[in-house]
Parts: sequence; C-alpha cells; structure tokens
Amino acid sequence: MREEIEKLAKLEAELKAGGGEKSIQKQHESGKLTARERLDLFYDKGTFEETDLFVQHHSTNFGMEKVSIPADGVVTGFGKVNGRTVCAYAQDFTARGGTLGEMHARKICHVMDLAMKMKCPMVGFIDSGGARIQEGINALDGYGNIFFRNSCASGVIPQISAIMGPAAGGAVYSPAMTDFVFMVKKTSYMFITGPAVVKSVTGEEIGNEELGGALTHSTKSGVTHFACNDDKQAIEEIKKLLSYLPSSNDEKAPDIAPAEAPAKAGDALNNVLPESSNKTYNMKDVIKALVDNGEFMETSRQFAQNMITAFARMDGHSIGIIANQPQFLAGCLDINASDKATRFIRFCDAFNIPLLTLTDVPGFLPGSQQEWGGIIRHGAKLLWCYAEATVPKITLITRKAYGGAYIAMCSQGLGADYTMAWPMAEIAVMGAEAAADIIFSKEIQSAADPAAAKQQKIDEYRGLLYNPYVAAKMGYINAVVQPAETRAKIIAALEALKNKKETRPYKKHGNIPM
Repeated sequence: MREEIEKLAKLEAELKAGGGEKSIQKQHESGKLTARERLDLFYDKGTFEETDLFVQHHSTNFGMEKVSIPADGVVTGFGKVNGRTVCAYAQDFTARGGTLGEMHARKICHVMDLAMKMKCPMVGFIDSGGARIQEGINALDGYGNIFFRNSCASGVIPQISAIMGPAAGGAVYSPAMTDFVFMVKKTSYMFITGPAVVKSVTGEEIGNEELGGALTHSTKSGVTHFACNDDKQAIEEIKKLLSYLPSSNDEKAPDIAPAEAPAKAGDALNNVLPESSNKTYNMKDVIKALVDNGEFMETSRQFAQNMITAFARMDGHSIGIIANQPQFLAGCLDINASDKATRFIRFCDAFNIPLLTLTDVPGFLPGSQQEWGGIIRHGAKLLWCYAEATVPKITLITRKAYGGAYIAMCSQGLGADYTMAWPMAEIAVMGAEAAADIIFSKEIQSAADPAAAKQQKIDEYRGLLYNPYVAAKMGYINAVVQPAETRAKIIAALEALKNKKETRPYKKHGNIPM
C-alpha cells in the first residue's frame, strides 16, 4: 500500500513539473508565468482540483511514440474563484510548446463539458505553438470539437479567454468565439498567418507585435477587450470581471452591499455639461457620478472610443452601461462603435444584466468610407440587439439625440422600459442648422440678409424642438429629471424592473444583419 502511494506521489510530481526546470526558466525569462503558476494565482488557495492529469497522447508518427509530454501540454480542472466555482484550462508552453493534439483537445473538451454541467464560467489560459503537426488531422478535429462547444456554451455560461503567449492559425478562433478576450502586452499575440507567411505571400515585412499583439488587437481590430501589462494583472482583471457576472444564464449576477455615490456626485452631474452644446465633455464623469463608489470596469477601452461599454454596480447590483463619448468623433455612431455596443448588449441580455444607456449622439458618422464599409448593416445590428434584449432597459438622454441615432441608442420605440432626459436635452430629427437649410431654404435664399435669416430660423427651430418636453408630451420620454437626482431615479427604476418578464415570438433564431 505504502509503495503504491509513493509511486502515485512520484508520478504526480513528475507530471506537474511540466517541461522541466530549463523550460520553466526559459518561460520566466520571456516574462511569462507557467500554466500551473497562472492557475495558482487564479484560484482561491487550496481549491483547485485537477482533471485528467495522467492523459497522454498516443501518436506514433515521426517518432512521437518515444516522446513524453507531461499532462499532454495542458492543465485542466475546476475550483473556486472568490468563493464561486469556475472551470479552467491552461496550456503549458513548457511541455512541447503547449501544442494541441487529439488528447490535449479532449482534455479541454472534457472540462468545457464539466463547466456546462456545473453551470459555471469557463476560462482558458492560452499559450500554445498551435496544432501539433505530427498528429495531422486529429489535431484539426480537436480544434473543431472545441469550437463546437464554444458555440453550444455561448449565452449559457460566461466564456473568457486569456492570451498569454502565442495563438496562431486555428488556435485564434476559440478565443474569438468566447465572450471576452484578455491579452498581455509584449508576450502574447494572435494572428491567422504569421509574419513569415505574410512576407512570403504579400512581401510585407511586419513583426509579431505589430501584426497581432495586444495593442494591435485592442486598438485596431477590437478582437481583445482587455490589454494587460503582465500575466498577474490579467489574472486579477479576469477575477474582477467575473465578480460582475452570474455563473450562468440561470442566475443573476451576485449582489454586494449597497454603496453610496461618490461625494459631491450631484454637483458633478449638475455641472458636467458645457454651456454650448457644440463643446465636448467626458461621459465617464457622468458614469462615475452615477455608479456605486464611482467604480466601473470598461471593456474594449481603446477600441471605438466614441462608444463606452462598461460593467458597474448601482445599489449593489450589476449593470451594463452603453454610452456615447462626446470626446471622440463627437459621440457619433460608426461601424466599430455599433459592433462594440452590439456584442456587449447581447452578452448582458444573455446573462440577465440590466442595461443603462447614456445618450449624447448627434447621428451616424457620415462619409463614403462608412457607407462603403456597411454602416447601414452594422448600425442595423445595434437596432436589432436592443430590440431583441428582454432585460430591464433604462435610457437617459443627457444632451443630443438626433435622427436615427436617437432610435439606435435604445429609444422607447426600440423597447426601452424607462426613458429619462435632462432638461437641457435636445431631441430632434437632425441638428438645427441642417434642419433650417431644409425646411426654410426658400425663405433664407430670398431674404435680404440670408445669413441673418438663417440664424433666425435656426433659433426658431431650436426654440420649438430643442428640448425634451415635446418628446415628453408625446410619451416618448417618461421623465425629465434634474441631473443631481439621476442616480436615485435610475436605482428606483431598476428596483421596480427587477422582476421584469418579457418574451419574444418563438423562433429557432433570428437572422441578425451580420
């Protein structure tokens, strides 16, 4: 008995050593933690239970029968993160480069299946040289099985990917199918084809970081939602994100003790808007004054900065915030902003997280590049997902809400449950200058002083329609509120809507404009 116990302990130690001391040292020298170190930081101390430690590949091609890969290059299991169950896998780059073969993929699929059975979040720490070439089609089939599970789990459990090393070729698609992607600056990258292939095919010379590094994907492509400085920061940010989310679509996000608004928040809201509607302000100042402790977690912070998407809490309850940012492109909606908001809204709706929309939008961004790029199609996604969402939806118009963009930012017609506006809000079909040119063009042109006549008509249009009261009289705005009272009004509406039940017509699925 003792001999067998000692044998087991020795075998476990050998397998948990990964690729050995030299490989671990090389991993550290490259600025990366090992797979097991990442999981140790991620899970509450002593709670991680490893699965399939003894799994080995059974490939015999190219001398692979002589090659031992500890745990087949991936650590899988479950444990507690801040007291809640979470499943995870971490690819081990020290063991044959963390390459994915048949059994490696089978381990990942097994823990994904466990996550679905347990109804808990699934987190993947990706650090891999890609498909194990010696295993050929078996490796490719392994990726296919993972992708299938990503699709099945979507909207059922939160899925998070942390790119902490290379991810190339087919390896990038599973992260892209998950809900949120984290990357680490200077040590992680994602691309379909690497620099060598790009150069051979197109002649373009480009490095890993520029082609697919964390900054590239957080600023240009929007593939990653969080770019972190190192592995430790990424892990802490993942844990923070999980604190805002439910374990599955069967639950609501965990509540915490209610907190007060930041000190002098009312004064901040009363004074946030500049006197001129053509001047900018920071919408994040509004968010800070509204949410608990002034704290929020922004997603895709560096991508499509004219749109803010963030998680926060109000009265201790998780909410999702979608807001125009006047500091960038005047808060206009464009292709990237529409896509960014759409994905975030659909995630919140899938996981029972109420939506707060803060509107200050002069319209959709004009121009040939936007039209040729499909702003109609991309903008339609935003309309679609707001209409599709059945979670509580509250909209606050802080200043401008013009034309189709007024509708797209969750108007009452699009399904908002409760719409509010500040008294300085401007709700109209278009800006006063453009409206005057269209409505009064003949009068302006025939006037003795066209410039003065145009200004008179602009002022007339503004006086008639540039306020929230016309919309309020028609019932499109449910309340015109003092800025300082906004937080209390939103909390009251969220409390009233907490048991909201709403259904849509039965269908297999809709055909969202992609």
